[in-house]
Amino acid sequence: MNPNFAFLNSFVDLSEETFNKLDKLSTFKRIKTNTTITKTGDTPTKYYLLVSGLMRAYFNSENGKEYNKNIFSPISFVASFTALINKKPSMLTYQTLTDCKVYEFNYAEMMNLCKTDLSVCLVYSKILEQVFIGYEKRNLELLTLDATQRYLKLRTQIPNIDDLIPQYQIASYLSITPIQLSRIRKNLN
Repeated sequence: MNPNFAFLNSFVDLSEETFNKLDKLSTFKRIKTNTTITKTGDTPTKYYLLVSGLMRAYFNSENGKEYNKNIFSPISFVASFTALINKKPSMLTYQTLTDCKVYEFNYAEMMNLCKTDLSVCLVYSKILEQVFIGYEKRNLELLTLDATQRYLKLRTQIPNIDDLIPQYQIASYLSITPIQLSRIRKNLN
């Protein structure tokens, strides 16, 4: 069974016919490390199904400091969905942290297909539900877990994270400084 079909079937009952329609909308791509797929201020037209590698969404402050809002690992949907839905410029930059394999979808084509195919519309609805659940989960972690707990949870989700991306990227995602992360790592060892 196609692993992407199995993934989509894990949260929506999907016929092979509907999967084939979605498959025709997608383009498989390999994207190199540090490639920006959406810049702050760009109005995006695409969204991605990340099947391998790591990506991030980050914000640049006025003084140039980067704040990682999210780190995406397989299998997840990646895009500035607020910007896509509202047809407005993205507030965040989306970038690969490692070499990635993705399926790229044109958002307008997906919306057009949703107008004529209820099963595709249901898949899109489930995608948005998954994105929302992920954001809510992340917000609750920031509110309820201390920095050490957040770091341990991240290491559970991405076991080799320390070998894949720089410490400052991990610290930014955890909403701590690299020095704090260094202390946490030292205390854990």
